[in-house]
Amino acid sequence: MKSLVEDALSREGPGAAGMNVPGNIQDAMVDAELEQILRALRTNIKIIGLGGAGSNTIARIVDEGIVGAELYAANTDAQHLLVVHAPHKILLGRRITRGLGAGALPQVGEEAAREAEDDIKKALADAHICFITCGLGGGTGTGAAPVVARIAKEMGALTIAVCTLPFKGEGKMRMENAEWGLERLRETADTVVLIPNDKLLELVPKLSLNAAFKVADEVLMKSIKGLTEMITRPGLVNLDF
Repeated sequence: MKSLVEDALSREGPGAAGMNVPGNIQDAMVDAELEQILRALRTNIKIIGLGGAGSNTIARIVDEGIVGAELYAANTDAQHLLVVHAPHKILLGRRITRGLGAGALPQVGEEAAREAEDDIKKALADAHICFITCGLGGGTGTGAAPVVARIAKEMGALTIAVCTLPFKGEGKMRMENAEWGLERLRETADTVVLIPNDKLLELVPKLSLNAAFKVADEVLMKSIKGLTEMITRPGLVNLDF
């Protein structure tokens, strides 16, 4: 048994024992054909972060690096959108908010997303899977997430929302906003993954609120990245879509 384990661990590359690296033209042609087939079968994944928390998550994913997904940050706050590190950006509600944010009003965020529906459709074109990420409780993410989920589903994408619930310390109004948005999001998204921020405080109770927000952003980023790369990266056990 020991020699069997040693043999297995000493192999170079993914090939089984007795399999040689292709060394002739025929093998090279087969490899080229396989690569072409895999390119055609590649799952098209779009990740869109909404509002301040969602845009911050996109920036963290960019910094961390991700395989096989297009990243978009969308916000009603033009100033935040300008400085956020994201490959693609969508300003929501040019007319209704004029780039000044949603004022913590989900109804404004909802209307802003409807106003930008054409831009959202362009971003989500040809997507097989759409991940939506935001922090529920504010204006933009809470109001826009159900609209984006509806658009993604209508375009044929599997729609998965990964969102945080606000800390109790953020106040009653933000929790009521979160419940308002969550109810609508569950009506439109295929799946909603919730991360209650207060649960994070139970794990690290001595953190300041500012530090807790950073931890929440990190958890949101890791969740999205992990779900995406289960599909886009080969592993010991592969996940089919």
